[in-house]
Amino acid sequence: MELLNQIRTKASSRKKTIVLPESHDERVIKAAEVLVKEQIAGVITLGNESKIRDDAKRLGVDLNGVRIIDYTKSEMFSDLANIFFNIRKHKGITIEQARETLESDLFFGAMMVREKMADGFVAGSTASTGDVLRAAIQCVGMPEGISIVSSFFLMIFPEQTYSFADCAVVPDPDAAQLADIAISTADNHTKLTGEDSYVAMLSFSTKGSAKHDLIDKVLDATRIVKEKRPDIKADGELQFDAAIIDSIGRKKAPGSDVAGRANVLVFPDLNAGNIGYKIAQRLGGAEAVGPVVQGLKKPLFDLSRGCSVEDIVNTAAIACLMAD
Repeated sequence: MELLNQIRTKASSRKKTIVLPESHDERVIKAAEVLVKEQIAGVITLGNESKIRDDAKRLGVDLNGVRIIDYTKSEMFSDLANIFFNIRKHKGITIEQARETLESDLFFGAMMVREKMADGFVAGSTASTGDVLRAAIQCVGMPEGISIVSSFFLMIFPEQTYSFADCAVVPDPDAAQLADIAISTADNHTKLTGEDSYVAMLSFSTKGSAKHDLIDKVLDATRIVKEKRPDIKADGELQFDAAIIDSIGRKKAPGSDVAGRANVLVFPDLNAGNIGYKIAQRLGGAEAVGPVVQGLKKPLFDLSRGCSVEDIVNTAAIACLMAD
């Protein structure tokens, strides 16, 4: 897809470094080779160096240029464990527990990003989403003004790219959380596509065509978005067709600057979001890139455990664009 090629090219120009913790997975080793050979990003892998090199040799993978850190034996281990202890001691953690936690490649990699030893982190090919997000939240945390870690998918069609949110993380956001999901997705859509974001807050009603508590949540979220970020073009509540089809948008929501031109589609809950992106992918033929985790201070991204090597490479490239 042209957009993904553009993202890789832009990532290459940024000269960022990405940590890939799960070096025991052959897909990760293969992705590390691609990232370095295509000069998309610098790469750090974590694990036993002898085993990683043996696996690479067996797979025919060239790891020249990839930095390998045997992290439990690294001189950085004690420093990062002490820092983790200091940021978590208010939760009752001991220094011994901090050291045990940093024996996880996920937590060690996340701490490297926190301490600016790397610009981003991509994991989840073998670890669960819960484990990846736990490391990300405890080590990096959320920026001021954002209340929720969420996700979005880039949905790439031949003529248009949309961002769908949230389709993977937050089951039933309240109005304030839904607003923060919309804000995060709008900002990230612009970062990755270069387009101005037009945010549709989706519902089964358009501009009062129905009344229900579920619609009230979307209306409240839309109001909060406009109050917190008046620079973002957002409108709701809008039905899907009114959001993306110009003639329907003009008919159902006359005067809206979003209806009919939305490129960021915010679903009211995870049921709708997950079903929606899979329909677009499986019946609509869209390429779904993600889920891309958002709402953290740094780009720490979760993969599907069914991911391909290309998925890892593309996610790392996205992390490069979203890094400071």
